[in-house]
Amino acid sequence: MPIRTRLLLLAVVVPLALMLTLTLLALLHDSQIRRAALEQRTLGSAELLRPSLEHALLDHHHTWLPNLLQRLQDIPEVRAVSLREGGGVATLELGQQQPVLDDYAAAPPLGERDGDWRLVLPLEHASEDYYLDVSVDTTALTLAFYRHLTAAALVWLVSGLLLFLLTYIVYRRIDRPIEELQELLRRLNAGDYQLRLARQGPPELGRLAASVNTLSDHLENAHEDMQRHIDQTTRDLQESMETIEIQNIELDMAHRRALEANRIKSEFLANMSHEIRTPLNGIIGFCQLLSRSPLDTRQREWLDHVSKASDSLLALINDILDFSKLEAGKMELECVNLDAQALVDEVLGLQGPQAHHKQLHLLGLVYDDVPEQLQGDPLRIKQVLTNLVHNAIKFTQRGEVIVRVMLDDSDNQRVTLRISVSDTGIGLSESACQRLFQAFSQASASDSRHYGGTGLGLMISRQLVEQMGGEIGVESELGHGSTFTFTLPLEAQRLAPRPPELALGGLRVAFDEPHPATRHALAHLLEQWGAELVTLDADSAPDLLIAGLAHEDLVPARLASWQACLNACHCPCILLVQAGPLELPDLHLPHGGELLSRPLSRRVLASSIERLITPQALPAPAPEPCPSQLLVVDDNSANRLLLEAMLEDLGLDAQLAASGEEALALAQGQHFDMVLMDIRLPGMDGIATTQALRHLDERWRQCPVIAVTAHAMQEERQRLLSSGLQEVLIKPVDHAALLDLLKRRLTIAEHHAEAIPPADQDELAVVDLPLGTQLAAGREALAWDTLLLLVDSLDASEAALRSAWQAGDEEAFLDAIHALNGACRYCGVPQLALLAETLETRLRSRGLNGVAPLLDDLYAAMARLADWRRQHAPSAQPSSTTKASASPSSSDSDR
Repeated sequence: MPIRTRLLLLAVVVPLALMLTLTLLALLHDSQIRRAALEQRTLGSAELLRPSLEHALLDHHHTWLPNLLQRLQDIPEVRAVSLREGGGVATLELGQQQPVLDDYAAAPPLGERDGDWRLVLPLEHASEDYYLDVSVDTTALTLAFYRHLTAAALVWLVSGLLLFLLTYIVYRRIDRPIEELQELLRRLNAGDYQLRLARQGPPELGRLAASVNTLSDHLENAHEDMQRHIDQTTRDLQESMETIEIQNIELDMAHRRALEANRIKSEFLANMSHEIRTPLNGIIGFCQLLSRSPLDTRQREWLDHVSKASDSLLALINDILDFSKLEAGKMELECVNLDAQALVDEVLGLQGPQAHHKQLHLLGLVYDDVPEQLQGDPLRIKQVLTNLVHNAIKFTQRGEVIVRVMLDDSDNQRVTLRISVSDTGIGLSESACQRLFQAFSQASASDSRHYGGTGLGLMISRQLVEQMGGEIGVESELGHGSTFTFTLPLEAQRLAPRPPELALGGLRVAFDEPHPATRHALAHLLEQWGAELVTLDADSAPDLLIAGLAHEDLVPARLASWQACLNACHCPCILLVQAGPLELPDLHLPHGGELLSRPLSRRVLASSIERLITPQALPAPAPEPCPSQLLVVDDNSANRLLLEAMLEDLGLDAQLAASGEEALALAQGQHFDMVLMDIRLPGMDGIATTQALRHLDERWRQCPVIAVTAHAMQEERQRLLSSGLQEVLIKPVDHAALLDLLKRRLTIAEHHAEAIPPADQDELAVVDLPLGTQLAAGREALAWDTLLLLVDSLDASEAALRSAWQAGDEEAFLDAIHALNGACRYCGVPQLALLAETLETRLRSRGLNGVAPLLDDLYAAMARLADWRRQHAPSAQPSSTTKASASPSSSDSDR
């Protein structure tokens, strides 16, 4: 509560309240005294006259009555006096007329009626009942009360004014020093330390002013000291800032030099990667062409190893870039479907030759509870596993290297795999294990000289595993081998165990294997497939013999013994040889069979057994339902025709759409089981079309939509998958890849097409109709139709390319070259197809400036294809295998 309010309460309100209370009490007391005095005077006068009135009435002296009553009438407060009989009849009245009472006998001596007093006294000693009736006026009492009240009010008001004035004067004497103190504090807060308070007024305020002035002096001194320190610190900071500015300039220059060096390094790595990949892509492409030719089992196995080696070389080239990406923190991971069994088999197949050279047993064990369909980054997992297996073989002189894949944990659709690579090599010391996963680090300095290597592999592997959410470690003892283990958290489409590849139905298989771990694994696998394992000396002959040949069995004496055993066996034989494809022994299998090189993949073993046993030995497959219909969306008519033919060859119906709008119109009226969606479409592209289909209804939200594109790098693939498409199918669409996709996404029966040999020539042909027939799923007429469609579109494609080039429109140029590349992938035009693929790759990686050297070669190849068309009659038979060759273009050296 403010001081002013408190002073008003204490000095004005309280005294006035007390004064008012006392005044009211005094007025009430005075009024009571006056009433009592009037009452005493009236009663006393009436009592004094009553004997005289009684005597006059008793003696009948009525002449005396007026004089006696006049004495009462002379009293100022008496208004009227009357003498009445018992019935109320007035015998004598003086003054104003009085109202008659109802019963004088019951009336009180002094009562109040209509604001006046009525005094009634009975005259008891008269001859008859008489009553003295006196009316007393009390107006004088009321007027006296109000006069006194008015006087008291005036005194109360005057006293209040005086008290308020006195209180105000006192408050101002107190409030003025407080205001001065407040102003002083405000100026102190604002930084003005010059003001001081005067020591005046009461002693208490003087002491307060002295204390505040002392505080002001202290603050002024502290401010001056702080200002001196600030000035000194500012000078020191200015000197430091100048030094830091010089250092920042030097650091900025060093940073710019580092960025420039990093840019040069990245550009060099990108250029070298492209220059190495270009001929490697040619090698891989020719391997794919060669794989379509009729080859025996050994030749096909050799070709598979060449293809795997090429893929391994490509992976090693990618490792060079991976280290740079890991350093920059720009490594991105894929999330696509993968099969752990196939991944392990592929890695071991690539490392097989090195293991054969050192006579090592190389074995992969994928446990039964590992799900078949997982999602992750197969390239990075294979990179880590390849590095670990390669190191295990490199540091192992004798014995074995075993890869184990087991299920460590599972939670709904999330599983954790534990993958270990064990060897019987030189082992590691405890100190070597601690520094093993560091960059450029090996167990000892002599290891790099003896075994080779840069020491980057394990560091890259550790960072890749950690980025995928796992952990990697090693357990080793010097001289007793090592076990590298890493965990991988992956998504699982189904947690069910892997289904068996074969159903042998009790097929009697004689099995012999010298290596214990391999013997145990293969025996378990054969029993899982439903085979009955027997010995060769059983009572009845087996249906199949599977035997393993170790390296020591390949000497002539042992081979002769094996040949004699094979001659005595009356069933097909599969020999698993611990040697490379080129070192397989020349053994004759009298009842048929195969020689397979180890390490052996599970799929290869199943295929070999399936080829060798009689059809009666296998149970007939149950008929499987086929999906009703597929939707093919592609703006290129040749692509649509080829996909339609391939789907028809698999027993599927297909509806064709040339644009996203047409696909949406078809989707309004019917539902499809799968959509093959081209990405670069005119108008609404493939992604926008897919998103529009998803919004139609619930069935379309569940329908698989597969991206079909001719150029899907890792970033592009990830973008497509994150945009709502389930998978990516790369053009040219391989029959096996399409079949595998349909088998995984739908339920179809498998068809195999005859392989057609390619042209036998040293240079790429302008037109290769057998190749086109192979790309058209073996339909020669369709291959001819797609070739004619491509030739007819060359003029429009060239015009679009030249227009986009002159306008400098990179997007339009990419659309045109992408369309040409997609059309070439389904036709037997190897020369133009290779140029279009190379040009699109360079355009995506280098921009328009990077494709300038190839434009003339591209136009020349298009002209040669047009010349070929003019040289051949339109009515040429579709079965014609005419091929026209041309000299290699200037881009051959660049490839």
